[in-house]
Amino acid sequence: MKLSIVIPVYNVEQTLERCVQSVLNQKFRDYQVILVDDGSTDKSGEICDQLMRQDKRIQVIHQKNSGLSAARNAGIKKCKGEYITFIDSDDYIGTDTLKPLMDLLAIHHDYDILEYSVYEHFGRPKHMNPLRLDNREYTDMREYWYKCEAYKHAYACNKIYSRKLFSGLGFPVGKKFEDIYTLPQLLERCQTVATTGEGYYYYCYNTKGITATADGEALNNLLTAHLNILNGDSFLKPVNYAYYGHILNIALDVYEATGETPKLPLPESVCQRQDGEKIPLKIRLMKLLGLKNLCKINTLIHKFYRKSR
Repeated sequence: MKLSIVIPVYNVEQTLERCVQSVLNQKFRDYQVILVDDGSTDKSGEICDQLMRQDKRIQVIHQKNSGLSAARNAGIKKCKGEYITFIDSDDYIGTDTLKPLMDLLAIHHDYDILEYSVYEHFGRPKHMNPLRLDNREYTDMREYWYKCEAYKHAYACNKIYSRKLFSGLGFPVGKKFEDIYTLPQLLERCQTVATTGEGYYYYCYNTKGITATADGEALNNLLTAHLNILNGDSFLKPVNYAYYGHILNIALDVYEATGETPKLPLPESVCQRQDGEKIPLKIRLMKLLGLKNLCKINTLIHKFYRKSR
């Protein structure tokens, strides 16, 4: 078997069949689908069982509600394919997405991860973004992280992974934005990562999803994942200023949600300026005003903007 497809399921009775049918309608057929019902309280569990009866390639796991990471980890344990991919049950994949991707992997056995294009915030007017990736190979994981700006699309779901990468490794249970914790750990095990313009993953906007409902705790989880890189001995250090600016924006969001000023290492202690790289304005303002004052000003600007709309 070539591919295992893990689909965590929790209270998605309105979108689950669309998700699974997007897989069953693919031209590529050599796969197993693992539906992990994470303690759904609607009809999602029943729909999982119905789908399993309709197609022998579908397996179902029913478990007590333990969160997205636990559901993915349970699915990984049942995977038999040479490769693994994840699809969230409120999302779906485009027509004939899998065949060209698996054809690439059949030619390039050295690819540990193949990332394909993603339509971000699909279904949300004015925010939809078709992120079409270039056809590129990376043997330097730092280049992938910084030049490809992988940290901006570190989703678990628009990638196909060699199953061996997950040996002894899973997603952090109890954490929101768990993808950003896991991808750097996977990259440490990679020799080659490739990106491709083939196929599309439709990352659908969900008003009840993690991104839309992110509170202070969730944003702190996201910030902590990035701080693990800045404060630890990660192979991704030293970081560039663009990535530090990305983390600073998350820190500003944390302050706005919680009123607490996060602790960031000074950019000079963790950053290495790239040739021709400009230091983002917010970093320069932070150095001038201090992080706490920048947080306050940023929050006031957002309050004024919301009132003026």
